[in-house]
Amino acid sequence: MSRVLGIDPGTKRCGIAVSNTSRTMAFPRPAFVVNDALMLRLRALVDEESIGLVIVGRPIALSGNDTASTFVADAMYQEIGAALPTTTVVQWDERLTTFEAQRSLSSAGMRAKEQREHVDSAAAVIMLQNYLDGLDAR
Repeated sequence: MSRVLGIDPGTKRCGIAVSNTSRTMAFPRPAFVVNDALMLRLRALVDEESIGLVIVGRPIALSGNDTASTFVADAMYQEIGAALPTTTVVQWDERLTTFEAQRSLSSAGMRAKEQREHVDSAAAVIMLQNYLDGLDAR
């Protein structure tokens, strides 16, 4: 079975997580900087990791309303879909994943300054794991 790629989109960095081949666990990868090379890096990762499905986070407010971040994520989702035409790309609700990631990293003893480097991919792991857990429930 192919792996699943989870992307937590942001304006400066995208958190990255990849599942195992049985699609039961999500693992962090270093975040990607949002720049002109982002789509090339994503295509290379899809090829290297045998990715068959890409999950792009869609941040929405607790109220269910769209935010400025939602529009950024929607645009990135469209761009990723165009860059990976032979790969299935879907959006997934990623409400509170960054908050959960920050809390988890703090609980692990990581100071706020140290968290910046890891929080995006930690949020991608939480989002992707939530997606994978939903697959198990079906």
